[in-house]
Amino acid sequence: MAETTLTAPPVKRIPKPTKPFIPDLVYFEPDALEYPKGQKIMEFVKARNIEYRMTTSHNRITNLPGETEQEKYRMAKRTLVVGLRKTLKFDQSKPSADYAIPISTGCMGHCHYCYLQTTLGSKPYIRVYVNTEDILGAAKGYIDEKTPEITTFEAACTSDPVGIEHITGTLQELITFMAGQEHGRLRFVTKFHHVGPLLNLNHNGHTRIRFSVNADYVIRQFEPATSRFEERIEAASKIAHAGYPLGFIIAPIIWYDGWEEGYAELLKRLSDSLPPEATKDLSFEMIQHRFTKTAKNVIQQRYPKTKLEMDIEKRKQKWGRWGQYKYVYPDEQQTALRQFITERIFDHFPEARIDYFT
Repeated sequence: MAETTLTAPPVKRIPKPTKPFIPDLVYFEPDALEYPKGQKIMEFVKARNIEYRMTTSHNRITNLPGETEQEKYRMAKRTLVVGLRKTLKFDQSKPSADYAIPISTGCMGHCHYCYLQTTLGSKPYIRVYVNTEDILGAAKGYIDEKTPEITTFEAACTSDPVGIEHITGTLQELITFMAGQEHGRLRFVTKFHHVGPLLNLNHNGHTRIRFSVNADYVIRQFEPATSRFEERIEAASKIAHAGYPLGFIIAPIIWYDGWEEGYAELLKRLSDSLPPEATKDLSFEMIQHRFTKTAKNVIQQRYPKTKLEMDIEKRKQKWGRWGQYKYVYPDEQQTALRQFITERIFDHFPEARIDYFT
């Protein structure tokens, strides 16, 4: 009788959890240390033996370590700068919200396509502002001015505040503040899953938390240093269970070989993974990929091996609010993307709403 050789089943590799961001270097404005939040961040830094330096202004960090521009850029993405927000006039934030509430600037993620590549220019480091009471006071002024209409504030226009919440605690302050505002609402979006500090807050349903999701190809190719898709969806389930209004941003929507299968699979995975309570009052936002000539040059310098398609000849020109042409997909491709993804959203989430496609 022949011997039977038993082969052990392959070991399923379990990915390691995405760790919370810990900066390699921190700068403080001297005045920031006069605020409780500044003192708290200094305690965080000292407890972890993180190198820190003083600076006269969070807008002028010029001596970052690194031999080349690329090395300095990567160091900047690991650098936290703690200062005061002096400009309390809020920018508009259409179509997401009425105003952008300025609590932080910059992000530790390395998303190739991100518009912060150019809007932050030579300041890709992460800035946080410790004078939260001043910022909330300004927000209250905007709310009062518009009452009895609702005023909405976007907290993630120039950063991903969830990625630094364990350091700052600022989102907890904003959520708690907005819970008491009859005519105020907060919203923010994230690619990170570290939502633990937000789960037990009294939010009064006044804060909508959205997660940025995309086809697997886009996440794998263009979103280094962010939480995995599965981690984001698990966090979304926790947020829904905590009673927050939930949303998803599909952005940037990218036309690539196999995009139909990729985005169909995305919506199916969402549907299969989310608990029933997550589908109530569910919102979607859709943003197609776009870039400027400036962005293209910067992205290719910072990520020279990127597979991101930025062929101006294949795009349609559209005038942007910052005084530059941006390049979007031609109308026929835009329509195909919008219709295909819209149909899949309503197939899986018939009670959801789509806030916009842009």
